[in-house]
Order: sequence, then structure tokens, then C-alpha cells
Amino acid sequence: MKLVVLCVIIAFAVAQEETGTYTNRFDNIDIEEVLMSDRLYRGYYNCLLDMGPCTPEGSELKRYLPEALENGCARCTEKQREFGIKAINYLIENRPEDWAILKAKFDPDNKIIEKYREQAVSAGINLTQ
Repeated sequence: MKLVVLCVIIAFAVAQEETGTYTNRFDNIDIEEVLMSDRLYRGYYNCLLDMGPCTPEGSELKRYLPEALENGCARCTEKQREFGIKAINYLIENRPEDWAILKAKFDPDNKIIEKYREQAVSAGINLTQ
């Protein structure tokens, strides 16, 4: 399930404090609206891939993503984990090419995928696509 957090962080990771969790100030964002709006989705996607400008949220997302991936999103809120499940499933099922590009950038050696494969499978995510 910790791998699921990848999309939480891809879509909503924000400012990090010295201790504790990432800020929860964006936990009320409508993740479905972001995923279903090509404009909103592409904004975050292009930011992460250095293909476009970043909003302040997108900049923080890009900045903290490596840490969150490395530590299994230990500092994420429960809401961010829920966002991750929805986002990963959406990417795999509806935007497999984008999913492959994001995996190639943030997990080129599949270390993260392998590290969290069992948790993802138990969350109903098919990582073989």
C-alpha cells in the first residue's frame, strides 16, 4: 500500500516540516476533479517531468517526492494515502503511457515497485501493467 502513495505525492505532496507529517492543507482537494480534468492533471504531470511550469504545490511535490518514495511515505497523512490509491489506479487503468513515463523517471530500476509490490497487490493495484 505504501507504493500507492506515489500518486498521492505526485498529485498532492506539499511542504515538509522538520518532524511530523507533510502538511495537510491540501487534503481537501478533490482528487477526482484533478484526475478527470485534463488541464489540472497535465499541469501536475508536466511539472513533475520538467515539461512545464509548476504551481507552488507542484514545486513542493517535485521537491519532496524522492524522500517520500524512499521512506514509503512515512510522513504522509491518511488522506494523502487515500488519494494515492485512487490516483495510481486511475493512471494504470486510464493513462498507462503516463504511468510508464512517471515510473521511468522516479523509479528507473523498479526498486520502489519491488519494495512495495505486496502492499500494492493487497490494495488491489495491478503493477504489471
